[in-house]
Amino acid sequence: MRAPRPPRRPRSLAGQLFAMQVVLVAVVVAGCAVFAYVTDRMQAEESASHRAMATARAVAGSPSVREAIRTPRPTERLQPYAEEVRRGTGVTFITIMDTDGVRWTHPDPARIGGRFVGHTEAAVRGGSVEETYTGTLGPSVRVVTPVREDDGRVVGLVSAGIAVDTISEELRQQVVLLLAVAAAALVLGGVGTYVINARLRRHTHGMNAAELSRVHDYHEAALHAVREGLLMLDGQRRVALMNDGARELLGLLGEPEVVGRGVDDLGLPPSLTGALLSAGPRVDEVHLTAERVVVVNTSPVSGGEQRGTVVTLRDHTELQSLAGELDSVRGFAEALRSQAHEAANRLHTVVSLIELGRTEEAVDFATEELELAQALTDQVVSAVGEPVLAALLL
Repeated sequence: MRAPRPPRRPRSLAGQLFAMQVVLVAVVVAGCAVFAYVTDRMQAEESASHRAMATARAVAGSPSVREAIRTPRPTERLQPYAEEVRRGTGVTFITIMDTDGVRWTHPDPARIGGRFVGHTEAAVRGGSVEETYTGTLGPSVRVVTPVREDDGRVVGLVSAGIAVDTISEELRQQVVLLLAVAAAALVLGGVGTYVINARLRRHTHGMNAAELSRVHDYHEAALHAVREGLLMLDGQRRVALMNDGARELLGLLGEPEVVGRGVDDLGLPPSLTGALLSAGPRVDEVHLTAERVVVVNTSPVSGGEQRGTVVTLRDHTELQSLAGELDSVRGFAEALRSQAHEAANRLHTVVSLIELGRTEEAVDFATEELELAQALTDQVVSAVGEPVLAALLL
């Protein structure tokens, strides 16, 4: 039985962005290429129409054409002239015909005398015709314009056209250049996107969006869960992060916003400010704030350059207070031990005198010690006006 395959790890955030950006760049480049192709085709057809119109009007306005039309055999003079103009202008054909559409000229001499294939009605009435039509030479963008006598009569027609194949060939050359530019733009966009996403992958450590979100949630929970103060400074010694514990220990709970402020602007004691601004690490240094005693540890964060400093703060105030109380208790215990020792010596002296049968001396000794102790008490009480302080001294 085959072991189940482990679930596939989702693509990293940088990888997802790279794929999305590559698709976006490809779509944009393809859209621009299609738009440029359509625009170029429209411009090519419009340019062909303008060129055909200019050629037809130039031929129709030529005095030699009008003179040839008046002759009994116009083809003999018009055919060489039309071919010369055709070759000079680069159009596919120039056809000169009578008002009934019977050709006097044609690139194929065999078709001279035949009827023109296309619409000539508007030209016969004195207008011009622009159309894309399939004639004897195939589909073409053509223009038909009238030949007028000096009195305005229409005595003939001139049609000039450019084959669609010729336009397509010119457009094809532009498309090749356009595709080359689009491919170069796509390659450059892909390389730029890869470089940017490689940098992003390095900064996100290859994690995907869910992992980054989970790390952020853990970070926030841990930040507010610890009782110790945590302070992070950026490379310019500005506060990048400060948890609630650090605010309390530094006396900044009342400050509205400290993130982004410099350490010098926090109003901390000079010694503590110097420790936070130090380039080197500090270990278990004790510093005083306005209300607390804190233990400071600093650790620079380096990654080829100074990126910042991590500072941890521990409250030393309660420990300091407990240490003082412990010293006081030890002092009291030592004093009581000394007094107990002296009392034991006095009692031993009294007992020894009694055992020796010197009871009167024992009574006198005890009485003198009592009077001495009472005199000392009276002297302290009279010298110190505060009863509590007198009791502490006794």
